[in-house]
Amino acid sequence: MVDPVNFIAEWLRNLLTSLGLANWLVAVILAAIGVIVLCTFLLVVAIFLVWVERKVVARFQDRLGPNRVGPFGLIQPFADIIKLLIKEDLTPLGADRFIYNLAPIIALATVLLLWAVIPLSPYIVGSNINVAVLYIVAIGSISTLGIIMAGWASNNKYALLGAFRTVAQMVSYEVPMVIILLIPVILSRSMGIQDIAQAQEPFWNWYIFIAPVAAVIFLITSIAEIGRAPFDLTEAESEIVAGFHIEYSGMKFGLFYAGELLHALTIGALFATLFLGGWRGPFVDQVPFLGIVYLFIKAFIMYYVVMWIKYSLPRIRIDHMLNFNWKFLTPVSIALVIVVAILDRLLVNSPGWLYWSAMLLANIIVAWASLTIVRRYGQQKRQVVGEPRPVARSDNEPIQNYSTGD
Repeated sequence: MVDPVNFIAEWLRNLLTSLGLANWLVAVILAAIGVIVLCTFLLVVAIFLVWVERKVVARFQDRLGPNRVGPFGLIQPFADIIKLLIKEDLTPLGADRFIYNLAPIIALATVLLLWAVIPLSPYIVGSNINVAVLYIVAIGSISTLGIIMAGWASNNKYALLGAFRTVAQMVSYEVPMVIILLIPVILSRSMGIQDIAQAQEPFWNWYIFIAPVAAVIFLITSIAEIGRAPFDLTEAESEIVAGFHIEYSGMKFGLFYAGELLHALTIGALFATLFLGGWRGPFVDQVPFLGIVYLFIKAFIMYYVVMWIKYSLPRIRIDHMLNFNWKFLTPVSIALVIVVAILDRLLVNSPGWLYWSAMLLANIIVAWASLTIVRRYGQQKRQVVGEPRPVARSDNEPIQNYSTGD
């Protein structure tokens, strides 16, 4: 089958070359066209996600959601954009103007940069670099910087508290995420995202079946990384009045909001690529652009899971959240990577079914052992805390024991 993307690229290259342009300028123009097309497509999808999010949360809360502006309320997001565009742009006194205005741009741009290495189909990938997993980790860290800049530069104590929580939360949850990303790398023997997607053929070789615990940990850490409930402490309205973006209005706030929605979809696309085969599916090699359809179907399924978790669970207390990360997720991630690496080395020449079964059994054993240890630790802690303690009394009063929970 003819590669349609290369066909279009060659046609554009020949057209620009015929105009007498230098080869380096032709390459720059073609790269710019690709970037503009991809970013425009993603931003249009982000507008659609606003409608999807409001409709889904309405169903969760037994409401109708937007249904006035346009059929089924489809034009409501455009009305919201117009409202944001005409709102007054305010900058608080004492704010660092340059950093204050730069923060929302960084927050959205870093999300768009992640799509540079996500393969959309067998033929469409922005940059097929051999260290794409490392690139994802690096760009994900920069996105955290945008929130820290917004909180610090706003000259607002609530925004600053949100920035402090960003450091505590996002930096902490990056540790198990980085560790767990080693598992797809080990299984595929490559750090390239395209290679990881191609290694998951046929569908029973999807890494969610081989390493389900790793997939769950990646999903949890990703939700914490984007600051969505139950990990939305960086913008907890009931505690710090919207947190890091409290001083932003108009399209500056719109950039933060679009970045959050698009980041959730990006996490879905990364999860689909790393654990669900990415663009792989039936007839993907025969039908042009069918890989894009498969990838976005899987990404939207994971996006729905993220929304489901957000609108179903309450916010976690900050100490519980950090304890969950450092005392559970990080040790489990380290143990899982060690076990997977050892098994991969021992079973490198074994049949596929034996390799698959051993990896799945190892994941189940690690998960069972971790949950057993946590449960026993919790029981011991409750026994220690719940031991009866004597209460101060007078000499003529009988001794009474009360548990701490009373």
